[in-house]
Amino acid sequence: NALYMIAGAWSGHIGTSFSSLEIMSWLFLNEIRDLEAGPECCDIFFSSKGHDAPALYSVLLGLGLLPEARLHELRRLGGLPGHPHVETPFVQANTGSLGMGISKAKGMALANRLRNTPRRIFVLTGDGELQEGQFWESLSSAAHLGLGEITVIVDHNKIQSDTWVHAVNDLGDVEAKLRAFGWHVTRCDGHDVGALQRTLRALDTVTDRPRVIVADTVKGRGVSFMEGPSALADGPLYLFHSGAPPEGQYMAGLTQLLDDANRRFRSLGLGEVRTETRLRNPRREPRDTQNLVAAYSRALVAQARKTPTLMALDADLIKDCGLLEFQAEFPDRFVECGIAEQDMVSMAAGMARRGVVPAVHSFACFLSTRPNEQIYNQCSEDTKVLYVGSLAGLLPGGPGHSHQSVRDISALAAVPNLVLAEPATEREVELLVEALLHGQPESGYLRLVSVKWPVPFPAPSADSLEVGKGWVVRPGTDVVVFGYGPWLLSNAWHAAEELASTSQLQIGLVNLPWLNRVDTEWLRSAIGSARTVVALDNHYVSGGQGQMIGAAIAGLGLDPAVEVIQHGVDRLPECGTNDEVLHAHGLGVPGLTRVFAGAASRRAVRQ
Repeated sequence: NALYMIAGAWSGHIGTSFSSLEIMSWLFLNEIRDLEAGPECCDIFFSSKGHDAPALYSVLLGLGLLPEARLHELRRLGGLPGHPHVETPFVQANTGSLGMGISKAKGMALANRLRNTPRRIFVLTGDGELQEGQFWESLSSAAHLGLGEITVIVDHNKIQSDTWVHAVNDLGDVEAKLRAFGWHVTRCDGHDVGALQRTLRALDTVTDRPRVIVADTVKGRGVSFMEGPSALADGPLYLFHSGAPPEGQYMAGLTQLLDDANRRFRSLGLGEVRTETRLRNPRREPRDTQNLVAAYSRALVAQARKTPTLMALDADLIKDCGLLEFQAEFPDRFVECGIAEQDMVSMAAGMARRGVVPAVHSFACFLSTRPNEQIYNQCSEDTKVLYVGSLAGLLPGGPGHSHQSVRDISALAAVPNLVLAEPATEREVELLVEALLHGQPESGYLRLVSVKWPVPFPAPSADSLEVGKGWVVRPGTDVVVFGYGPWLLSNAWHAAEELASTSQLQIGLVNLPWLNRVDTEWLRSAIGSARTVVALDNHYVSGGQGQMIGAAIAGLGLDPAVEVIQHGVDRLPECGTNDEVLHAHGLGVPGLTRVFAGAASRRAVRQ
């Protein structure tokens, strides 16, 4: 079922789901008390890593704790989120940046004690997660407070996103390290339910301190070619951390799982496993798309060839951030920092103080927030670092709000000596990388949309971009729309074309790639004679580029005054397919058409 859900959603995390299924199954079948009383009254379980949500959903579905129809709703609007969300029954905590789990468990334990509602708390973590500082920060006080109701299970599958944990940051004697913090530590085979049972029963007598089980597991367990040792035997990267398998691999994996299940069923006299077949949800694959991450990969390598002091730092996302080519050509100038964003940024700050130009990479949702203080500190030193946040904005919608980076502009816009920019085309990526590295003295934050998108307008013809100035994507004077990024500008362009053909409205569209800088004289020229402006944001309206544009227009003191309408994300992002999410937030073509038409009608009333 976990394999089916991920394949049907076209995305998800197979490897870590398969490594943790025996652990989750045993806990829910045999350890978590009072399940029938509901999530508010039973013992507590949650996964701190969160990638294993399909495994958790499979267990809940198998026990009848989720409706059967939800099996077909992974990463769909109103269905099961790509990462755990507390709106789902029996999901006790949301995930986000890794390392939060034990801290949340401590809070739950103390709250339960205050309310005199004792509950055992089981927390599942990943072994790559142990690179996060908060994990180690959370250990001491749990032991100091004697929180014996907490049991942590480390899913020790020994592979993080792309490669072996020991190749990134060797854990060493992890049992000794955990004991040094005052925890009771034990170890077992996480796929042997008998071993899990014996280990948990032995822990029943340990009540004066928190307990941790290091569960040795295999990433991708159950499908031979997905299992860590064999999957990494033919190359340096593990290919089954995230994403859906193609049809051939899906059928091969399904065959192995069914053969194993049927063998076990027959040995118990249960007959054959019954399966159902459904059509896979269709997936739209545009042919001619802009791939900004690939363009960034090329641009970074080109810059490194002419800048011998340029280094690249990564936070366990080498594939997703487009760094494979850089690592291959400049292995001595690439640093894999692991799942430790704060450490990575401060390392870059030290490099910058010693004459190196660091380029720092992670998902935008993690790079802009967890090391925010470290970025602020680096920028205060008047040095230069290029920060590159991929997976930026509302899309893809499948992973859910923990990965939908719609607050990074607000988190970074006020940092002094830091320029924020987002490209819309591959050519603009090249121009912005050049501009951020060499065209201005401040540090830069390059915000990259990771989804490939067909762009209906040509790239800028200029050979360079000036900070604070954009370019006209589509002329028009009835309403002028400001935006940035590939899908936001593309949807706005199609909406403008729709209104031109149906109501003769001429909607001007301007791309301003600079997210926290605007040249006021250029802005005056871009508005021209229009007196209605729409500022779009692939971000929360609060703190987005639109508020900067609105404030700048107010400062111009234009007469007659210009009305500014801001439109972007106005609530916690929805999880679903890209089309579902855009429609839900009014950022698809139909939604933007309504916004632009409404803006034009308000203009007519004012006139």
